[in-house]
Amino acid sequence: MDIIDELIQIVGQERASDDKTVLYAYSRDSSLITGMPDYVVRPVSTEEVAKIVSLASQRKIPIVPRGMGSGMEAGCVPVHGGIVLDLHNMDKILEVNTDCLYAVVEPGVIHANLNARLAEQDFFFAPDPASTDFCTIGGMIGTNASGMTCLKYGDTRKSVLGLEVVLPDGTIINTGSRTVKSDCGYDLTALFVGADGTLGVVTKAILKVIPRPRTRATVAAYFDELEKIGEVVVAIFATGVIPAACELLDRSAIKVINQYKPEIALPDVDAILIINLEGSAAAVEEEVAGVVSSCKKVGAIEVKTAATREEVDALWAGRRSVGSAIYRLDPKRASPNIGGDYGVPIKRLPEMLREVRRIAEESGIPMVAFGHVGDGNLHTHMPVNVLDEEELARAEKAGDAIYEAALKLGGTATPEHGIGASKIRWVKEESKSAYPLMLAIKKVFDPHNIMNPGKIFEIS
Repeated sequence: MDIIDELIQIVGQERASDDKTVLYAYSRDSSLITGMPDYVVRPVSTEEVAKIVSLASQRKIPIVPRGMGSGMEAGCVPVHGGIVLDLHNMDKILEVNTDCLYAVVEPGVIHANLNARLAEQDFFFAPDPASTDFCTIGGMIGTNASGMTCLKYGDTRKSVLGLEVVLPDGTIINTGSRTVKSDCGYDLTALFVGADGTLGVVTKAILKVIPRPRTRATVAAYFDELEKIGEVVVAIFATGVIPAACELLDRSAIKVINQYKPEIALPDVDAILIINLEGSAAAVEEEVAGVVSSCKKVGAIEVKTAATREEVDALWAGRRSVGSAIYRLDPKRASPNIGGDYGVPIKRLPEMLREVRRIAEESGIPMVAFGHVGDGNLHTHMPVNVLDEEELARAEKAGDAIYEAALKLGGTATPEHGIGASKIRWVKEESKSAYPLMLAIKKVFDPHNIMNPGKIFEIS
């Protein structure tokens, strides 16, 4: 019996395909790396996933888990073909227990939908990627996503209490528990988070949820020198304040936002720092005063506290729209993920920002810089003509220079977008001594390398 017929037996005619038109839709994500699958399957239960993976194991066929395909590093691209396991139909919120601070969800749940459900009980799931409206919880777990609130609440790994996982031989295991903390042997839950689907398929997740803060305030500080942003972040921390979010927009990011959403009308300055503060009313009031004072001491041109919900929403809408704005600037230019995600120790931010501007000038490639400066995580987008081989080569060389600079400053080339197929070189460089042990762990879980091959490791 042909593979497609066996897959149809498991999930039905409507949820399995080897049609080339369908396969093409699953051949890429937001990176420049592509790969055609041989089959696409859309399971709706753990049992179906286990049967599909068991079949793949018997036939030694690659399995590639996929959510909404919004990843940046080719984590869900089938670079070695095989079966794409489209999990977006597994989108049930199975349990919400705010008394015990957890929710149980399937991997296809959209981040924003989960938080909308939790908001009904004045709770939330803390990790906050800018792609909240379309990214899935499974994708967030695969890449250990974080986003804007990571500074105060931590990345996805910090908010995952337990997992149901289908291993590469089709076995179903459960890790962790519904308790807020557990010390039951090796932390396998944490191992699966950020593994890019190379160790197994997550089919359920127990997530930590917390009460929504009673009071929130947003401060916007305007600067005439980009490098001052790094200085002010250090100054804010020195006062004992840990913001819920601390976000940077450089001059180029401000420009594209104003073109895309002119109603936001951000000022024409070299950089804007947007700071969110959360907690009790008294604590937030005191923290706002400290942040405003720190910004002024470092030399902010102006510091504003958003007075209304509309002002707050406008600022954050601007920050969240940077990626979309860049894609719409010029129909002839794309913004491929080149040199797009890196981080440095917070005190080295001024140096890193200077390096980015130097690299942009030397390469002749326009760069839009923004990111989560409160935790040292920066993003760079480069609007380039991807059909111009010379220009694309210059952009890729500039991206390499950015990652090299981050590592020289004691930073990382992989803060929050995962590793996928595009950052293998940088993981090997950054984790030289630990990389062989990572590979050994991979081989224990997946000796035949069928689980998302070509990601994190070069073995095929």
